Amino acid sequence: MPAALSRPAVAGPLVLVAMLVAVALTRLLPHPPNFTPVAALALFGAAHFAHRGWAVAVPLLALFLSDIALGFASGALGLGWTADTALYAEYMLSPLALGIYASTLLAGLPGFALRGRASARRVLGAGVASALVFFFASNAVAWLGARPGEPCVAGIGPCYVAALPFLKWTLAGTLFYSALLFGGFALLRRALPPLRPQTA
Repeated sequence: MPAALSRPAVAGPLVLVAMLVAVALTRLLPHPPNFTPVAALALFGAAHFAHRGWAVAVPLLALFLSDIALGFASGALGLGWTADTALYAEYMLSPLALGIYASTLLAGLPGFALRGRASARRVLGAGVASALVFFFASNAVAWLGARPGEPCVAGIGPCYVAALPFLKWTLAGTLFYSALLFGGFALLRRALPPLRPQTA
């Protein structure tokens, strides 16, 4: 049966949600700058959720939950409303933060090309494309919202040049977490028949 005629098993979405949230929470672990699962979350969601709405919403929700967890871990969020809480809420609603979410959404677009046809080589290519999309989109957002004294004030070119040292970590993080998500789900499908694609 061709891959294009397969559809995800019913049990799959809940497992996918759990995987995305668990991997998103790895942002709480110590890591090099930009070595995060952000782009990989969007890539994996786009590739595996049958419903395109879920493919877009769940990775963003996982990212939001990890942002909230980071707020609690840093002490910015707590049981009461404090000045730190107000600052964190202001950041979460800022154009910069919303731009990061939009960049994450764009970074997931290469994942739609993997639906039903993910292989190691294709995931590698899509991972590189996703990381580059996130790099260019997120730094364009930084340029648009640049403040005096920041490199991006000089223009979008200098903004990208200043961000180049972080590109290697964005690529490394995206590829590492893409391998973890795609490889882990492939292993789960082998071990658990309900997760295997059903053919029409």
